[in-house]
Amino acid sequence: MKIFTPEIRDVQITRYVQPFREGGSLPALVDADDGFSYVIKFRGAGQGRKALVAELIGGELARFLGLRMPEMVFAELDESFARTEPDEEIQDLLRFSVGKNLGVHFLHGAITFDANVDQVDALEASKIVWLDALLMNVDRTVRNTNMLVWHHELWLIDHGAALYFHHAWDNWEEQLAKPFIQIKDHVLLQYASKVPEVNANYRAVFNEENIRNVLHLIPDEWLVDESLELSAAEAREVYVSFLLGRVAHADNFIKQIADERKNRI
Repeated sequence: MKIFTPEIRDVQITRYVQPFREGGSLPALVDADDGFSYVIKFRGAGQGRKALVAELIGGELARFLGLRMPEMVFAELDESFARTEPDEEIQDLLRFSVGKNLGVHFLHGAITFDANVDQVDALEASKIVWLDALLMNVDRTVRNTNMLVWHHELWLIDHGAALYFHHAWDNWEEQLAKPFIQIKDHVLLQYASKVPEVNANYRAVFNEENIRNVLHLIPDEWLVDESLELSAAEAREVYVSFLLGRVAHADNFIKQIADERKNRI
């Protein structure tokens, strides 16, 4: 059985290039001290740290399936950026995001995946649909595919809307065995004919050791929930239990996928 020991580099943001205003949380393109450009998900935006946690977990678990996900880095933002930003909205965002943020390598020249034009094979589509059902990712639809085509290859981006149980915490155990109803809107559902095969071949990789290795990457400061007096260690245990529980009950969401495919086809 393959054991994954992911690592994430640290970089320092050196230049704020521009915001992506089509994103509700105002992600931005930045340059970093390693010479590369990144799309930054800011800890002070919208859903804040929880979106960063979901992005990191979703992106690293995608690699378990051999899916393409741009490199993620921890991007340190200095307080000086807020002082020199003329736009008040962005200024506030930067001020609340001083410290460690999440950067995703910028794929220069990539275009948004279009299901009417771009091709995806059944196995790759099935891996993505299986993963999104596992993570309860509501944001991979025709309207917002969160996939890019770069050098004729499909790349996943933005898992920030996944794991939505963590916005409440009080009902996470109820979600373990539930099918994922929103899978009916998945942009790749019609191509995902090999979901049972993916489940059979890959679910063993989603074991406790590998999942803990991913959770170990997440900074404590992103996990602490002061409003619920939830420590970082306690939050990690919930994520591990949730993910293992979803894998254990995978047959439920696999059946849901099959039923929705029949309805669509």
